Amino acid sequence: MSRDILLWRYRAFLPVGPRTPLITLGEGFTPLVRASYLSEALGFELYLKCEGCNPTGSFKDRGMVLAMAKAMEEGSRGVMCASTGNTSASAAAYAARAGLPCFVLLPAGNVALGKLSQALAFGARVLAVRGNFDVALELARSLAKELNLTLVNSVNPYRLWGQSTAAFEVVDDLGDAPDALAIPVGNAGNISAYFAGFVQYMRASRSSKVPLLLGFQAEGAAPLVEGRPFDEPRTVATAIRIGRPVNAARARGAVRRAGGGFFSVSDEEILEAYRLLASKEGVFVEPASAASVAGLLKLKRTGMTPGGLRRVVAVLTGSGLKDPDLVSRLGFKAIEVEATREALLEAVGREVGVR
Repeated sequence: MSRDILLWRYRAFLPVGPRTPLITLGEGFTPLVRASYLSEALGFELYLKCEGCNPTGSFKDRGMVLAMAKAMEEGSRGVMCASTGNTSASAAAYAARAGLPCFVLLPAGNVALGKLSQALAFGARVLAVRGNFDVALELARSLAKELNLTLVNSVNPYRLWGQSTAAFEVVDDLGDAPDALAIPVGNAGNISAYFAGFVQYMRASRSSKVPLLLGFQAEGAAPLVEGRPFDEPRTVATAIRIGRPVNAARARGAVRRAGGGFFSVSDEEILEAYRLLASKEGVFVEPASAASVAGLLKLKRTGMTPGGLRRVVAVLTGSGLKDPDLVSRLGFKAIEVEATREALLEAVGREVGVR
């Protein structure tokens, strides 16, 4: 039904008109889960916005559905993007839905297998560029213009406009905006989109405030924290392995107006948060998603948590199924036992304290 279509539900806040195709893969309406263990550890109510529940497993679907609908409306001949993985999966899926050819530029050797598999399965033409994401994006922008293709990276204004629907959902679910929003930052489009969404809802009198924005980057890819580009960004969190974020100015403006700041977390802190989310909250995320929780834990540990926080939302941007190999790389493995009752009793009993 139309009320279950993201573009229809929030049409009053989006550039959707009579000629805009209301395409959908069931994006949006993702869970906002109260994190019991982490709330106690942090000293305030923490809610997890689980964006990995979108159709292709990441928040990118919110903006991609609008970008693709507008490309269809404008009679585009095809779409192109550069990607660290999630954008490619989303662009390929929605292009398939829209019946448009899709061309993806990826940094060779630096994309998680789960994301690459999605783009290939959806039928995109995937080109692995011998360079990092920033190089791939520069090429994509140039080629898209030259070939008259629609660029669907976050420099496309419809992408960020669509992503702002996550802020609308947070307010709708909580009844008001939270005191703060913690979010991973890579190309810096998503933090900008949330800010725009909270501002729109406040102006429409659907919320009373805009939350503090707490943006977290990996230490090896922290241009907004350190105020300089990272020519060779490095981090286990591939989705935020970006050294020259194209939305940097927009993101800085959002944080300046909302309050908050940009902070960095180490790969070790990201992986610890990754483990905690899975083992204590039952939420499986890709490493980049864990940066928001890693950041909140670091602020608590270092005494830098802003005062007066009662309710905070941490954005978890993508599913752990995006990077399934990480589980085995971290040493998690099945225990092999003989196929006998005695062997199983011994293994299980040891775990539950029964001999």
